[in-house]
Amino acid sequence: MTNDTDLTPRPAVPNYKPLLHIVLHQPEIPYNAGNIGRTCVAVGAKLWMVEPLGFQITDYYLRRAGMDYWPLLEFEVVPDWATLTEKLAGSRFWYFSKKAQRSYADVKYKRGDVLVFGCESAGLPDEIWNADTATALRFPSREAVRSLNLSNCAAIAMYEALRQWGVEDEGLRG
Repeated sequence: MTNDTDLTPRPAVPNYKPLLHIVLHQPEIPYNAGNIGRTCVAVGAKLWMVEPLGFQITDYYLRRAGMDYWPLLEFEVVPDWATLTEKLAGSRFWYFSKKAQRSYADVKYKRGDVLVFGCESAGLPDEIWNADTATALRFPSREAVRSLNLSNCAAIAMYEALRQWGVEDEGLRG
């Protein structure tokens, strides 16, 4: 188990150059953020979390879900949406919402893309994903299911990008 200091923001020299940027807009559940962080390490993505967070960054459950991978994770917590978009200016954003019309599998992901997910209880605010509906994506699901788990959605999207690129090309074990 890692200690609290392992969850502080990373030094200026990164552990790896991110293939993707995964954004959690105001995440509420530490288990989900921890699982997403672990998946980010597995695929070489950077995790961004936009405040307010529904948990402390030192939360036991966040650490437990992320296991001992937090020291390897590239992540950053930003105070608001404007700060995030400023830091990732020039990047291509994809917004995930159950209200979107386009499937996550209908786009060609590029290295450096930003995949944005909303909080567990409300999803992404309309003003964020609705600003450019051409980049709003959804995961197909039967109507009987209100929503999918956040960490599952992030994993599906990250691995779809890797599938498109070819796992071997990214230096990952297949």
